[in-house]
Amino acid sequence: MTRLIGPTGSRRRLRLAVPIVAVMVFALLVPAIAFAVHDLQFQLDGDVIHSTTTSVPPGTTQLLDWDSFFDSSGAPIAGSLTGGFTNSGFSPDFATNADGSFNTADQTTFATGSKDTLNPTPGWQCNFDNNVNSKIDVMNAYALAYTNPANSHQILYFALERNANTGDGNVAFWFLQEDVGCVSAGPSTPFTGNHKDGDVLVVSAFTNGGGVSTIDAYRWDGGATGSLNTTPVAHGVDCKVTAGHDSVCATTNSGALPITGPITTPWLTSNKDNGVGHTLQTSEFFEGGIDLTENKLGGRCFNVFIADTRSSQSLTATLFDFARGRLGECSVVLTTTPSSTADRTFGSTTPITDTADIVGSTSGGGGAAPTPTGTVTFFLCSPAQLSPTNTGICTDANGTQVGSPVTTSEKVPGTATATSADAQSLLTVLGRYCFRAHFVAASNDPNYPGQTADTSNPTAECFKVTSVASLTTAQKWLPQDTATVTASGGAAVAGTVTFSLYESADCSGTAVQTFGPITVDSNGQATTSNTTYYTTAKTISWRATFTSTNDVGSGSPSHCETMTVTLNNDTGS
Repeated sequence: MTRLIGPTGSRRRLRLAVPIVAVMVFALLVPAIAFAVHDLQFQLDGDVIHSTTTSVPPGTTQLLDWDSFFDSSGAPIAGSLTGGFTNSGFSPDFATNADGSFNTADQTTFATGSKDTLNPTPGWQCNFDNNVNSKIDVMNAYALAYTNPANSHQILYFALERNANTGDGNVAFWFLQEDVGCVSAGPSTPFTGNHKDGDVLVVSAFTNGGGVSTIDAYRWDGGATGSLNTTPVAHGVDCKVTAGHDSVCATTNSGALPITGPITTPWLTSNKDNGVGHTLQTSEFFEGGIDLTENKLGGRCFNVFIADTRSSQSLTATLFDFARGRLGECSVVLTTTPSSTADRTFGSTTPITDTADIVGSTSGGGGAAPTPTGTVTFFLCSPAQLSPTNTGICTDANGTQVGSPVTTSEKVPGTATATSADAQSLLTVLGRYCFRAHFVAASNDPNYPGQTADTSNPTAECFKVTSVASLTTAQKWLPQDTATVTASGGAAVAGTVTFSLYESADCSGTAVQTFGPITVDSNGQATTSNTTYYTTAKTISWRATFTSTNDVGSGSPSHCETMTVTLNNDTGS
């Protein structure tokens, strides 16, 4: 007989203890997995090809890499920015000769004295270099913006290709909110643009064959007169060996773990050994990622990235070559509101205008976007210009311009506004009218360079011009006269009557009309057949004269008959 020692339920409780501990351990691990920058959809594995799938964390498959977003020419792939990916930028930084061979000249290298610790204007300069050292020569650089749908964290991925892998490598990426840039055709040329508070510098070092040793991120504090905070806001290591919960990491096509060795790119690149083609040798490809939100750097519009090679990881290192690309994280949405959408009467002199609100936004969220600046051009579509005609909306390229382009003003921080001129002079026919508006960012707007926007709510932009039915009356008076002739003794009457119409009260003056002679009927009556109406008040008089055609004697002219008629077509009710 087997005997149980202890309370009857003790073994059951012991069995449950292990699963409970396992759940607790898993719960502790989940946040690390959720926030690790290398564990999301995008592969940080040391190459650009999505088909070399990775499984980080175990049990998942990462299906996206750089070739998921850029085609063989480096152009963005249409429809690729889905599932949280919002913006991408590719910057080729090498040229070829007429025969297709590599051209060593470069218009975008840093001039002596340029330092990360300085504001671009006037601290950075670029120059034209005829023969860039292969080790520091950037071939291509690219970046990608991603917002994690699971927690809304704003993440940036970045990559750089260099021409040779001689010795160790030191590279950096600036993520800038203003439109910073420089191209030189010859001598030293100043950069344009300035730092804004929250610009990010990511600096990394890697060895030839040994992978990434460190990667650090720094924050620029203040604007053009600010400074680079020398305390890293994030620190990381190689993405292939990081333990997890990394908010920044980087890797190369080298190191002890795959992917290591030469890699192939869909787009043209060049390396010192193979020349122009699609191959990068070991340690010539670098890529990384940073969780901006995790490091309190999110909620900003990083519109420009500058990838560079440098002498060391030091913040005062000598800067060599660079590639500048546009990421364009700031965007605008244009909504418009007419002053009235109610039906208006044709001929109304009430002004009709359209107001545009241009709202700036950041792709990563988490902060207010800068207020856009620029101009808005307004258009009004007549019924014939609508699509479909008479019933539709005012589509792009249709409509008549309303006044001149209007310069925007700030409505509230992050939102600009503009109001059109009065469009009532364009309301020339009855029917449905619709406004539309087109925004163009100012050429010197650093946050929205080159951006445009059109009305996003066209169906709310319409109104009708109608007519109002009115009833007026006009009385017409058609005077007639009837004469009855009788004979004494009951004798039969035969003959005619002649009527004279006077526009006087006493038959004085000259008759204005004469009717007859009119033959009397069997009842001895004759009636005028006047066809002339009176439309205004008038006093008239009639006189009739009978002429006999039988034995009945002709009578003397009748007495004068007077008639006064007052015509009032508006009694006020």
